[in-house]
Amino acid sequence: MYHRFEENKYPSTNIKSEIFIEHLKEINNLGIEIISFSKFDKIINTNIDKNYILLTIDDAFESFYLNAWPILKNKNIPFILFVSTREIGKNGYMTWDQIRELTKSGLVTVGNHSHSHEYLIDLNDEEIKSDLKTSIKIFKKKLGYGPTIFSYPFGEYSTSFKKIIANLNFKYAFGQHSGVIDSTKDFLELPRFPINEKYGEIKRFKFILHTLPFPYENISPSNRFLKEKENPPEVTIQFFKNLINIKNINCYSNEGNIWKKSNINILSENKLVILLKEKFQSERGRINCSLQEKSNKWRWLGIQYVIEGY
Repeated sequence: MYHRFEENKYPSTNIKSEIFIEHLKEINNLGIEIISFSKFDKIINTNIDKNYILLTIDDAFESFYLNAWPILKNKNIPFILFVSTREIGKNGYMTWDQIRELTKSGLVTVGNHSHSHEYLIDLNDEEIKSDLKTSIKIFKKKLGYGPTIFSYPFGEYSTSFKKIIANLNFKYAFGQHSGVIDSTKDFLELPRFPINEKYGEIKRFKFILHTLPFPYENISPSNRFLKEKENPPEVTIQFFKNLINIKNINCYSNEGNIWKKSNINILSENKLVILLKEKFQSERGRINCSLQEKSNKWRWLGIQYVIEGY
């Protein structure tokens, strides 16, 4: 997941063009295919036996159109562009004419990123529905259709938000928790690796390209929006039987606002509890779990909770 390109005053969402080109070179050197959304849709329910890249761009900033689009167009690389309809045409954002230009290329799949790009998680259900219905109406007017894929603003969602997305006929929804997509994932909370100046340096990027999916049956609490009294949560992960040796799993979290290794209690051969000692002290509580395989590749699982009151 990328946002801005060559907007150096926004390092948390920016990537430099020369680094982006290095990323594409590394993908090419490893022979990994960057797939279109249509191919993703076709293979996601199959037995995938190799890595693919799904390239996603959030927000439709003008800097993407000026600095990254020419690169992708020249290399014939497909991607998803998630658009917040309220911002299109404003200073620093793409225009509808530019978006239509991209769609004519056949390389882009346009996704819905809400209308307002506000912290929708803080709104009630009717307000969320109103925002999304506004965006759908604008998409139909400007592009002639409403996208069937969604990207949660700030990667924040709850159980009720997911139900709204499903009822509005979105087929897939993407968050901002790191991890590898596979057919076991909930299609309305798909992970992505966020890339920016800090987390886009080439060593980390090479690591990402070699990560493997972490298949799991369920994670509780399943609602990713936590009330104050639910902080910190007791996080339980149920894996599929006879698939992964969970004894060597390591998990880290930002509990207490400091990244630290978490204590783990293994309940059975395929179930563990992550024991958080301190509360999450910011809006987003994050947990990352990893497991090294014999192939020297790593399985990676990211979990993000949104904490009420921040």
